[in-house]
Amino acid sequence: MKKIVITLLLAITFVVLTACGSSDEASGSLEKLKEEGTVTVGFSNEAPYAYEEDGELKGAAVDIAEAVFAELGIDNVEGRLTDWSELIPSVQAGQLDAITAGMAIKPDRAEKVLFAEPDMQYGEGLIVESGNPLDLHSYKDIAANPDVTVVVMEGATEVDFLKQMGVSEDQIETAPDIPATLSAVESGRADATTGTEMTVKMAVESANSDALEFVDDFEQPDVEGVPSYGATAFSLENKELRDAFNEALAKLKKDGTVDKLLEENGFSAENNSVPVDSITTEEIINGEG
Repeated sequence: MKKIVITLLLAITFVVLTACGSSDEASGSLEKLKEEGTVTVGFSNEAPYAYEEDGELKGAAVDIAEAVFAELGIDNVEGRLTDWSELIPSVQAGQLDAITAGMAIKPDRAEKVLFAEPDMQYGEGLIVESGNPLDLHSYKDIAANPDVTVVVMEGATEVDFLKQMGVSEDQIETAPDIPATLSAVESGRADATTGTEMTVKMAVESANSDALEFVDDFEQPDVEGVPSYGATAFSLENKELRDAFNEALAKLKKDGTVDKLLEENGFSAENNSVPVDSITTEEIINGEG
């Protein structure tokens, strides 16, 4: 697999480029991207969806997007590491051609970006102090104990899920990324952290900390949006590119490529794939999923 260039998109750079008008803008048309042979994608270092390792961009979301862009004749994928909360503003501002971070399709997000059809689905997971001293096995358990504090990555869907399950706002804290949420629990600043199941499970395994524990019998919250459906996202002005992406994605779903890429990244083709026409982005946005 070819090596993919990774560049760090700092918040201060984003502000300066947006204000001054960068000559290195992304968000090109399909024809322009084909001519240049390069697409610029945003990710947020969240394994196993999209992350950087040894100078390469990896993860299920980016592998799927890379395969789709190759089908469109765009062979070079340049990744820009971006804070999760800045992914949508960055694609809106033209600094990115697409977001390839396994981002969940949500109605409020769909007002700001164009989502492709879903390429994966996933549930939630919970990390607690080793031994689970507070006996937390669900969001309902957190809601039932007002002394429990849960930390979540800023901008993640879990904030809404927790609130819908009765967790009060003053129990919820945010952190810029997954490592920071784990650090908060490990240090005792928070009692638990939550995120998509594969993300938090892999994160705690990588942390290799005796102070942290993945809750194996976690009860999935009964809320709209679970399971979540992840998809590549584009600027509202890039409908042509999104539509072409969808057409190529459907082909790769049908020939088994997407299932293979999911499994290569630790997912289950049976549990995490989204077959063609099983559910559409429009249905998800309309709450029909």
